[in-house]
Amino acid sequence: MTPKVYSVTQVNFYIRGLLEKDFILQSLWMRGEISNWKRHSSGHCYFTLKDSESAMACVMFRGDAMVLPFTPQNGQEVIVCGYVGVYEKTGQYQFYAQLMEPAGVGALSIAFTQLKEKLEQEGLFDADFKREINPYPKTVAVITSPTGAAVRDIIQIAKRRDPSVQLVVVPALVQGQEAAPSLVSAIKQVNAWGKADTIILGRGGGSMEDLWAFNEEVVARAIFASSIPIISAVGHETDVTIADFVADLRAPTPSAAAELAVPDRQAERDRLHALTLRIQFAEDKFLQHGRQMVLSFEKRAGFRRPMELLAQGALTLSHLEERMDRALTRQLQEEQNRLLGLCDKLELLSPMKVLGRGYALAKKESGQLVRQVDDVEEGEKLSLLVTDGTIGVTVTKKEIIHGKEKTDV
Repeated sequence: MTPKVYSVTQVNFYIRGLLEKDFILQSLWMRGEISNWKRHSSGHCYFTLKDSESAMACVMFRGDAMVLPFTPQNGQEVIVCGYVGVYEKTGQYQFYAQLMEPAGVGALSIAFTQLKEKLEQEGLFDADFKREINPYPKTVAVITSPTGAAVRDIIQIAKRRDPSVQLVVVPALVQGQEAAPSLVSAIKQVNAWGKADTIILGRGGGSMEDLWAFNEEVVARAIFASSIPIISAVGHETDVTIADFVADLRAPTPSAAAELAVPDRQAERDRLHALTLRIQFAEDKFLQHGRQMVLSFEKRAGFRRPMELLAQGALTLSHLEERMDRALTRQLQEEQNRLLGLCDKLELLSPMKVLGRGYALAKKESGQLVRQVDDVEEGEKLSLLVTDGTIGVTVTKKEIIHGKEKTDV
């Protein structure tokens, strides 16, 4: 018998049919570690799922990948749901993942952590970008569900604290797939309106899934882009959302948000009244002290007899002037006496004083003083300096005197 020959396409098509008829392989949950994760420009994701002994090629089409609440990473252990099929062009069988969630940790928790880290690195949580809440607003916009308990609590507390504040409720979805776009649209509407001083964004409590709209990236970026300060008031005090980190101020509850946004007028009045009383008390005390000072001045002699006080001052000034004159005269006389004494000492040391006693100074024509006989020669002309002038002489004889003896030279 001649064997029947099949083409490669026919074989791959047949294998595909077998796999599609297998009940287990068409609805399968599988656990493994992600490796070689790659998101193609088309939006399809390709990766390998492996364990300690084996591996399987996997693909997730764009439609399924777009609804993943977290970003899969290499080395992450996940549980996937899908089916096994054959890619006929290459004859390779692979797993077509339709659902994916982290093993051991919820997908929403992973998504929350990943988005928080991403926005924090971009600076959306920085305190430098936080705007101050208007302490005395005229209009407060409340973005929340118009039928929830949160809006009723906000209105009740705000009106009790300050009835003059205008509250504008901007309806928005706070739960479900359409909640995030609805919240973003409401934030943009309030900013476009431009008449609100503060925005309260929030809702009542619920599970993480219920509050997930406030963890969406589009909502976080809308809060950051708002030109009007936003108070985040999502859930209960223990609930934490991405909106809380981006908002200008976080309130633990919607009721607390109303207290933070709207000042308590009665408390302000009480505080103003207390300040008024303190000012009045300080004023009375100041006036009382002033009166006591005036009475004290009135009792002083200078206040009662000012001319007498001036006369005493003039007399004191006159005495001081006399003392100063005497002191200056005495000091001047002492300085003159000291100067005369110095002059006398200087005169005693003067060469002219010596000449006055009958001595003379002999100088050569060069101006050199003659100190001894050997300094001159016979016939040399000298000048004799006396007290009243000079005398020109010529050396005719030199004698050297040793004691009482004379020696001719």
